[in-house]
Amino acid sequence: MNNKSNYDTIPVGQLGIIALPGCEELAAKIDHYLKTWRYERNSEHKDTLAFAGYEKDTYIVDITFPRFGTGESKAALKQTVRGYDIFILCDCFNYGVTYKMYGMDVPMSPDDHFANIKRAISAIEGKAKRISVIMPMLYEGRQHKRSSRESLDCAMMLQELQTMGVENLITFDAHDPRVMNAIPLCGFESVSPAYQMIKSMVRNVEDLSLDKDNLMIISPDEGGMSRCIFYSTVLGVELGMFYKRRDYSRIVDGRNPIIAHEFLGDNVAGKDVIIVDDMISSGESMIEVATKLKELKANRIYIFSSFGLFCNGLESFDKAYKEGLIYRVFTTNLIYRTPELREREWYVEVDLSKYISYMVDTLNHDTSIAELLDPADKINALLEKKGLK
Repeated sequence: MNNKSNYDTIPVGQLGIIALPGCEELAAKIDHYLKTWRYERNSEHKDTLAFAGYEKDTYIVDITFPRFGTGESKAALKQTVRGYDIFILCDCFNYGVTYKMYGMDVPMSPDDHFANIKRAISAIEGKAKRISVIMPMLYEGRQHKRSSRESLDCAMMLQELQTMGVENLITFDAHDPRVMNAIPLCGFESVSPAYQMIKSMVRNVEDLSLDKDNLMIISPDEGGMSRCIFYSTVLGVELGMFYKRRDYSRIVDGRNPIIAHEFLGDNVAGKDVIIVDDMISSGESMIEVATKLKELKANRIYIFSSFGLFCNGLESFDKAYKEGLIYRVFTTNLIYRTPELREREWYVEVDLSKYISYMVDTLNHDTSIAELLDPADKINALLEKKGLK
């Protein structure tokens, strides 16, 4: 996938991956790829001092996060990381991890997970050569701008990490990538999983036709148009959009409620439709969009969403699937997925562990990841190979 010369450069330091609580499964997959690649990689420099610690039994750093009875915590490193190139992997939205507080089982909140990042950085004590944070879903990413007297949580979070010495932050499908303006001197990458989404769709859906006569890309709102434009351009299909009319006179569950969805676009009758969004929160908006599309005579409806939160449970999607509103829902394995979700017939999990492994491996060699961030060529090659273009 990558140019061999990318891996002939001297690594920044010995590679270390800190998997915060809730990220163990994803970290284990990344670790497996890195161990395999580095064992098989032939390099004349492999045995030199500059490549010391290049091959290991594991790149996962031994660290624990013990809790006191009050719920307070700390990070405790069980090994040295002096001179390491550290990558901290954190799923800020994994509510499947719990801890004891005054004898009660408490699910970890996004605030708890973010506090663990800071604890890990503090435990490193400035001894690492470089620290990068891989935060698949950006903590406080939806609070990216100010309306009246509101906090700017995402910007504050980014600046706090920069102040603590983080040099690079890698996230996926940021709600608004312009939050990077808060840290102009720090590396910030908002990565699109477009190639992996399309690849998973090609593998899991039969009798698929990816042409403008049989497929259309739909954005559920105006804010998601940029990612939908990429999909429609690379696939060569038409693009449509729903405009959300909101009631700005009141706030429900932290947002202005949607009054109606108005469709703007070409005729969808008889076409398969891909709805692309960054996240599924409650799912109400997504199901309403699917309902509107079915009223317009759309054929099969697929949902591409980087993060499937399903905050209000799976029942509404079960009902929508039984009624034929949706056909398949594709979300990544970057955040917590409940066992119940994984068993659903309408759900397809998109694995991004190999993609992250490529990025970690390339960055550790201090070379450009620009090729990895532009999936257009790989998508075109995949479609040609499958005879879909």
